[in-house]
Amino acid sequence: MRKLIPTRVLLVSGTFLLSLLLYIDRACISAAKVPISESLGFNDKQMGWVLSAFALGYALFQTPAGMLADRLGPRKILTTIVILWSAFTALTSAAWNFVSMLLVRFLFGASEAGAFPGISRAVYSWYPIKERGLVTGINFSGSRLGAAFALPLVAWLIHATGWRSTFVILGIIGILWSVFWYFWFRNTPEEHKGISEEEKAYIIKNRQQINESEKAGIKIGTMLKSGNMWLAMLQYFASNFTFFFTLTWLFPHLQTKYSLEIVEAGFYASAPLIGGALGNWFSGWLVDVIFKKGNWKMSRRIPAIIGFMLVIIGLIGSLNMESVNGAVLFLTLAIFGADMTLSPSWSFCVDIGRRNSGAVSGTMNMAGNLGSFLTALAFPYLQAWTGSEEPFFYTGAALALVAIMSWSFIHPDKPILND
Repeated sequence: MRKLIPTRVLLVSGTFLLSLLLYIDRACISAAKVPISESLGFNDKQMGWVLSAFALGYALFQTPAGMLADRLGPRKILTTIVILWSAFTALTSAAWNFVSMLLVRFLFGASEAGAFPGISRAVYSWYPIKERGLVTGINFSGSRLGAAFALPLVAWLIHATGWRSTFVILGIIGILWSVFWYFWFRNTPEEHKGISEEEKAYIIKNRQQINESEKAGIKIGTMLKSGNMWLAMLQYFASNFTFFFTLTWLFPHLQTKYSLEIVEAGFYASAPLIGGALGNWFSGWLVDVIFKKGNWKMSRRIPAIIGFMLVIIGLIGSLNMESVNGAVLFLTLAIFGADMTLSPSWSFCVDIGRRNSGAVSGTMNMAGNLGSFLTALAFPYLQAWTGSEEPFFYTGAALALVAIMSWSFIHPDKPILND
């Protein structure tokens, strides 16, 4: 197996760090839930709206941000959005009431919207199709590790400096990444002066071939005429419904149900996220192994279907555990499975989107984050209505079953073409 050549290693390292930072900034609100609630007087339902405001802003701006990444290139888009989301991360510290916190978190989510579509567009131009699965898995593992580190680390930082100072520190880190990206990255290997001629020739020869008559820029209506697009959106909605629980309610849920201290709850809540990182690595490897055996369709379907089966087992199994260790073990299995679906999902979007992979992946991610939006609200409201967390977990398992059926009809060899 051919090793990655240095420029592509640097690129995936940069996008991995971006993914890491993306989820540290995103997950810190969960670790800060208790001090924010105490400081600003929020109840659980209000906090649910704060958590969901991010997901709504993130979802609504996915497709426009993806389209901009296709038109302007990931260099400008990623630089701009990281500066914006870092600013709103820092501004979270200035919130003084419920409405101001809702507004800042909505704008924070909207600013983050172009991150993964921008990365997806960079992957299309920079990586051969046979490396797409592993690279995507590495990138998304950064998001899970970022969230995993954020829960105990941010809990410690909040304890040491206060929740307001913590958000300012994280905002400064994001600005530093954006400076590196702007000066080092270029949209294509052909534009990058630091790449070797050997590597450039290898990428151009082995990446997905570009049809010169196909222009970047696709209409929303064109995407929505595609059955592939609708199936991708449906299954990603199911995946995010399960995963987003780990970024919103898992930490306070474990802390309350098992009477844990804040740092102790952070370590327990990080375990499923580490499981998610492992799921990304394993799935990325499996996607590429199956693809290299000559079965493009199964390289996307099999890892995703296995992943959703594990989601069902993990969610239902966690309900039968009385100890925090048992519950976290099964939830880790569920998130391992949910994250097994990411590499095939995003690889699939690049497959069918090609030059418009930013728009296609953004549209899929929009649907997924509508699932995230509902998760942040469904958990506290279902628990208030029924007096139990069980309906939430059964809903997640049912959605995973629908996703398995969706993957049975997905075709990566049928691209979405402009009208």
